[in-house]
Amino acid sequence: MNALSALGEALVLIGTFFYFLSTLGLIRMPDVYNRMQTSTKSATLGSLGVVIGTGIWAVGNGMSWAWIVQTTAVAGFILLTNPISAHTLIRAAYKRGIPLWHGSVVDKYAEHLAEKSPDEEVSE
Repeated sequence: MNALSALGEALVLIGTFFYFLSTLGLIRMPDVYNRMQTSTKSATLGSLGVVIGTGIWAVGNGMSWAWIVQTTAVAGFILLTNPISAHTLIRAAYKRGIPLWHGSVVDKYAEHLAEKSPDEEVSE
């Protein structure tokens, strides 16, 4: 086993650990907003670890260096789209009226909507 293979396997294991944390976040968090936040961060890091680790592992096992380029492109796409899609889903849930957890003490979006003047409103 060479150094690139070992590094790739380590990144895949780290990514798998973040997937596990994401699963725990889905189970343990009290409402949809907290669940989405924890699962998005952990799943993004998990995906990055697994995808980049796979590319490095493939190069370490004699495959083309194109694997690094391809897996980096996939990782970049995940890094850009996963948080944006989670934000969109959370905003839709808020606008749909899904309540916050009763222990939530701050609702900055409600404060923002309350201080917004009618002239500034844009159809959302």
